[in-house]
Amino acid sequence: MSQLEERVRYLFGVSIEAQVSVADLLSPVIAQAGQRLSDCLLNDGKILICGQGGSAANALHFSTALLNHFEVERPSLPVLALVTDGAVLSGVVSEGHAEQMFSRQIQALGQSNDVLVALTTSGNSSGILRAIDAANGRGMDTIVLNGRDGGVLASHLGPEDIEMRVPGDTSSRIREIHLFILHCMCDLIDQSLFGQN
Repeated sequence: MSQLEERVRYLFGVSIEAQVSVADLLSPVIAQAGQRLSDCLLNDGKILICGQGGSAANALHFSTALLNHFEVERPSLPVLALVTDGAVLSGVVSEGHAEQMFSRQIQALGQSNDVLVALTTSGNSSGILRAIDAANGRGMDTIVLNGRDGGVLASHLGPEDIEMRVPGDTSSRIREIHLFILHCMCDLIDQSLFGQN
């Protein structure tokens, strides 16, 4: 076995161990979040999702799965990825307000029956903190996929907010588990709304 192949096998093991280590901790919270999103959609709400860097890629993946389909064909679901409008994002950043790239969109588009899903691996992103403040200001529910020790964000959440925190110190492992959580929530939405197996 080559050294590179050994490294790949090692990385598989680390990823599997990371998921197994949080399964008991996060399963009830993931189920709660899936129910909250299903209820939102059943009540004519929409899901707004945001994240920065690699978390933005996870946000796009989730929105694509809901707009198109996840595992089975079904109607499109209302989700807005707040990471896609380059003109809006670059405009806000060029005016020196990078921390408002999501909050301004939430203030314009968010309604009280909507849910914000925010992704961060550190809990210290000012853009995500502002997004949560904007969602709270619009009366929206918030679901956060967080990481590490929760960062500043952990003490910033309200009693009705749902936090799924992946402990650890490696952003790539946290992001992998976040993606798995997003897949779980897609599946739970499909099960709740369409009874899909």
